[in-house]
Amino acid sequence: MSSGGPTSLTSTTPTASAAIALPTTTRRRVTDGPMDASAVSTAVPTNINNVSKINQDLVVSSSTDEDEESDPTGNGGAVSGSGSHVHSNHYSPVIKYLLLRRRVFFCIPEAWLLSVRSGRSLGRKILGTLTLMAVVSVFLTFAFLGGHVDVGYGVKRTEGRLLILKTNNDDWKVAQRAVAEEDQAARPKRIFERLSFSESESESSMPKRLLDEHNTIPGIWMKPSSDDFNKCITRPKNRIRTGSKTNGYLLVHANGGLNQMRTGICDMVAVAKIMNATLVLPYLDHESFWTDPSGFKDIFDWRHFIEVLTDDIEIIEYLPTRYAAKKPLLKAPISWSKASYYRREMIPLLKKHKVIKFTHTDSRLANNGLASSIQRLRCRANYVGLRYTKEIEDLGKVLVNRLKKNGNPYIALHLRYEKDMLAFTGCSHNLTAEEDAELRDMRYNVKHWKEKEIDSEERRLQGGCPFSPREAALFLKAMGYPSTTTIYIVAGEIYGSNSMAAFRSEYPNVFSHNTLATEEELDPFRPYQNRLAALDYIVALESDVFVYTYDGNMAKAVQGHRRFEGFRKTINPDRQNFVKLVDLFDKGDISWEEFSSEVRTLHSDRLGAPYVRQIGEAPRLEENFYANPFPGCICNNSQEQIASLKSDARRSIRISSQR
Repeated sequence: MSSGGPTSLTSTTPTASAAIALPTTTRRRVTDGPMDASAVSTAVPTNINNVSKINQDLVVSSSTDEDEESDPTGNGGAVSGSGSHVHSNHYSPVIKYLLLRRRVFFCIPEAWLLSVRSGRSLGRKILGTLTLMAVVSVFLTFAFLGGHVDVGYGVKRTEGRLLILKTNNDDWKVAQRAVAEEDQAARPKRIFERLSFSESESESSMPKRLLDEHNTIPGIWMKPSSDDFNKCITRPKNRIRTGSKTNGYLLVHANGGLNQMRTGICDMVAVAKIMNATLVLPYLDHESFWTDPSGFKDIFDWRHFIEVLTDDIEIIEYLPTRYAAKKPLLKAPISWSKASYYRREMIPLLKKHKVIKFTHTDSRLANNGLASSIQRLRCRANYVGLRYTKEIEDLGKVLVNRLKKNGNPYIALHLRYEKDMLAFTGCSHNLTAEEDAELRDMRYNVKHWKEKEIDSEERRLQGGCPFSPREAALFLKAMGYPSTTTIYIVAGEIYGSNSMAAFRSEYPNVFSHNTLATEEELDPFRPYQNRLAALDYIVALESDVFVYTYDGNMAKAVQGHRRFEGFRKTINPDRQNFVKLVDLFDKGDISWEEFSSEVRTLHSDRLGAPYVRQIGEAPRLEENFYANPFPGCICNNSQEQIASLKSDARRSIRISSQR
C-alpha cells in the first residue's frame, strides 16, 4: 500500500476491507459553514453512541499527537429527535458532516457516503470506517517516525513501547547549549562572574563530586586532575622498630620560623632512625625574628607525635636522669647530607658521647638519594605526627568554617610583603623613600644576613621579590577571580603605609586571623607569632586555592602538604615574567585583554598538577622535598601497575628458564 494514495472499494458489503490513506499530522478544524446545528432536525440513530464508545477503546498512544475533532452539533455527539428514516434529499447530520469532511478526506467516495440509508447500517459502516482510520493512522505514525530515526540505533524500548528518541535528545542538548552560550555572551563579564559565583554558592549543600558532575563550580576553583595518584607512606613490615639497644640520645634545636622548624624536626626523626638514636622532644627557636617563647608542647600535640612514631623511633619527653647533668656534644650537621654521612660521621660520635645536640635542623638531610623507607618516614612525621594542639586546631577549624559560610570557596593568599622579608630580599617596589631607608637599616643590623647591598629594581625584574599587594590583585584578576572572591591573607602585618589600598579596592572581601577571629578567641594566641602562624597554616591547607607570592618556608610546607592531600589547587606565580607583563601594561604597551590572556597562558601549567620532583645540579638548586613529596610519599597508580606487571613478567621468565 502506498502512503497517501487514493483507494477504491471492491465490495459493497459493510464488512468489506478498504485502504484509506490519512495524513498523520495535526488536523486543522474545519468550520461547518451552512451546516447550522440549529437547523438540524433529523435524528441520528441511537447506536452512534455505541460507536463512540468503541472508538474510544481503539485510541492508541499516538493519538495524543492529534487534536480531537469538534462535534458538528455542538452537543457532544448527541442529537435529539425521533425516527430513523432519512430522505434522500435530507441526509442525516452525520452524513452531512461526512460529506463536508470529504473536502479534507477526499479519498472517501461520495457514493459510498450517500448509500447510507438506515441507522442500523449507518452504525456498522461508521464503526468499520473509524476502525480502519485508527489502524491506518497508527501505521502511518510509525512509518513517519521510521523515516526520520534509525530505531535500531537511536531508540530505547521499555516493555515494548517507544520511549526515547536519541535524535530528539541530541537536538534538545544542542538547543540548550546554544541558548546558554547566547546568554553568556549577552552578559557583561563582571556580572557573569558574579552569577557563576552565586550559582556555586546556591548548590553548596550538594556533595563536591556531585557539584563537579553538574559543572556548577567554575574552572578557576577546580583542582588539577590527579586520579592516578595516592598517598603511600605505609611503614614497611621489616622497618618496624624492635627492642634493640639505642646508640644514644639525640637533642635537637629547631631553628627558624614555625615552618622551617617543622620540616627540620621531620628531618631529625629520619636522622634518629638512621643513627638508631633516641630522640628527645625538640627544642624550638626563641631567638628568631619573632622571638616567640613557645615550646614544642605549646604548638604541637606531643603525645600524638610520640604515639604515631612509636614503631619507627623511640621518642622521650626528657633525658634520663643519669644523662640530664651531662654536657652534650654540640654539632651542626652539614646541610643536605645523605644517610651515609650520619652513619659514617655521627654514629661513632653518638656511641662515644651518648648525648649529641644538633644546633641546627634546617635542610640537614638531602632531598633525594635516600631509601624509600626514610622518605616515607619523613612524611609520616610531617603529615601525621606533627598535629597542632587542640586549641590551635579548633580555632583553625572555626576560621575555615567562617570563610566557607554558605559554601563559598576562598583563596588563601600568602602575601609575603612583610618587613623582615622585604629587608632580607632588598625589595622596596611601591614603597616610599623613608620606608626603603628603614628596610635598609634593618638589613644592615641583622648580622647573619650576608647580602647588604641590593638593587631593588634589578632584584624585582629577576623575579626575586614577593608580589606587592597591587601586583597580587592584578594577578588574581587576570587569572579570572571576580571581585566578590573571599580572600584570606596568610602573612603577618603587611608593610607600607598604604600598601593594601590598591588590593582592597579590587577585592574588598579580605580577611586575616586578626579580622576573622573575635578578640576573645585570639587573645590566648596574640603574643605568640608561631601559634598565629599555625592558625594560618591550617586555613591555607584547607583553602580552595592557595596562591603564594614568594618561595618561603611556609609556601614550601603548605604546597607540599596540599599535594599530599590530593593535589589541591595551588598556584605558583612566575614572578619574573609576570612583573614584565605588569610593566608593559602600566606603560600602555598592551591592553588588559592581552595582559590577562598572557597571564593565564603563562600559568596554565603552574596550578599544582602532579609532576616528579625536580633534581638540580647541586642540593641548593633542587626542588625541596617538602614542597613536592612525589616521588617518596605519593605514588602513581598507573606506573605502579606497570612496574608490577614488568616484575611479574621477569619472574615468569626466570622460572621458565630454570625449568
